[in-house]
Amino acid sequence: MKEFSQSTIEKIGFYVYILVNPQNNKIFYVGKGKGNRIFDHINCEIDNQAENEKFKIIEEIKKSNKEVKLYIVRHGSKDEKIAYEIEATLIDLLTHRDFKHLSEITNILAGHYTWERGIKTVEEIEQLYTVEELTEVKHNLLIININKTYNPEKEKNLYEATRKSWRLNEKNLEKIDFVLAEYKGIVRAIFKPEKWYSTEDKKRKYFEGKEVMDEEIKKLYLNKRISKKGKGQQNPIFYLWKQ
Repeated sequence: MKEFSQSTIEKIGFYVYILVNPQNNKIFYVGKGKGNRIFDHINCEIDNQAENEKFKIIEEIKKSNKEVKLYIVRHGSKDEKIAYEIEATLIDLLTHRDFKHLSEITNILAGHYTWERGIKTVEEIEQLYTVEELTEVKHNLLIININKTYNPEKEKNLYEATRKSWRLNEKNLEKIDFVLAEYKGIVRAIFKPEKWYSTEDKKRKYFEGKEVMDEEIKKLYLNKRISKKGKGQQNPIFYLWKQ
């Protein structure tokens, strides 16, 4: 099947879908859309296919003379925001370290609204709502969300999970005083970048630096809740400029 009938398109509304690899029966993509959006991936009508893991998997499936399994998880909504919520929930679940065995998810960005409302343990939920929000900004800060790169079971991993490698504006780096490692909505560590480097392809940046132990700086930012709302919330990095 390559597309929906016009009758189905007019009735289905906004929907959330998954693409499943028939070779291992694992979900490798979660999306939302309307009309024939789900078929656009298979029909190669999505932009920016180059070096995309999703399309590599699709090509491998085709070469094996099999077809990608297509599932509609939820449909019939007239409100796109509901579809966003469901899509975000699925992506957040399938990319969580404890549930990665269920999928080989290729979604590059996290789902919508996962910044504060994504999957957490009950302890993390309690912590999220009992810590103070970061409201006083006295330095130029680079906030890096390390949900996907940090394993809390490996304490030494915190620095490595934060320092590399990110798509950053080089002009902004000259202004940065501190880099804040944000995990599950809370600042877990503060680093002072001493030198910035570029990856071999020049597309990403990473730094060498030291963890900040100054008590005054830690009092300002450490263990504070980050509230990130609105445009750009899918981006793992953002800036806070001193007030």
